[in-house]
Amino acid sequence: MSFLLAHLSDAHIGPIPRPNLAELLGKRVTGYVNWLYKRAGQHDMGVLATLVADIRSQTPDHVLMTGDIVNIGLPAEIALAKDWLATLGSPEEVSFTPGNHDAYVADATTLVHEVFAPWTTSETKSEPPATGFPFLRRRDGVALIGLDSGVPTAPFVASGRLGEAQLAALGDLLAGAKAEGLARVVFLHHPPHVGGARILRGLEDAAAFEAVIARHGAELIVHGHNHKPSVAHIAGLSGPTPVVGVASASARPGGHYPAAAYNLYAIEREGEALRVTLRLRALNEAGEIVEEGPREIAYWAK
Repeated sequence: MSFLLAHLSDAHIGPIPRPNLAELLGKRVTGYVNWLYKRAGQHDMGVLATLVADIRSQTPDHVLMTGDIVNIGLPAEIALAKDWLATLGSPEEVSFTPGNHDAYVADATTLVHEVFAPWTTSETKSEPPATGFPFLRRRDGVALIGLDSGVPTAPFVASGRLGEAQLAALGDLLAGAKAEGLARVVFLHHPPHVGGARILRGLEDAAAFEAVIARHGAELIVHGHNHKPSVAHIAGLSGPTPVVGVASASARPGGHYPAAAYNLYAIEREGEALRVTLRLRALNEAGEIVEEGPREIAYWAK
């Protein structure tokens, strides 16, 4: 089995459609000002289009988009983001999970769950929690398990949370997928390991997530949120499990954060063993896509 998985995150689709005064109540006011004076200069839709074209040229078997597809959760933003997500591929070819910007306010959270439901359809044998997360999709010997860490927060707070129901369901999905002999890929927006993000930006129940992985294991965990590439490891059932972050998919070169990039993971069975290798494809200062890797990040032997 050889499975090629593409992963991008933090598209921050823009420009933000002009909101009306009623839509700027609460946290959206600070978010809109932040977009006008900061984020609009950091995120470039031409850069994003270049990245999407390169992803399609690599013909991955599946694409993961791990959230922050919008900025302040306006209905008009969400409609634009849905159209953009369709350029990555059909819901059969692409899976999505929300980020903190997609859960900017409670109404946005509900709308995002409704609008992006085709990209989060589950293939579990039992009913998922009421939120629809976690969800599981089987693709050519791989179990793709999506979690929702996006929750509404106060202004200037970008933390996330999974909650007891999602974590309990995650354990069940991991155990079931292992029994089926599937390679398990867990994906979510926030870095799910302790210390994975700065204060007020991390996953509040990261320790509980780590405990689930320690009990049940996973072959690969991927996330966004930090706008930079990273590789860490946490304890798993059979050994250290890679936790891989990716840069923003729309970040301009030469900005505060690393330039736009996405990850390609090759998940390959070799007899009784499973190997995971990583290639990072990023935009350079000249606006060209360059590649780093391949780099082996996990090798699982029975």
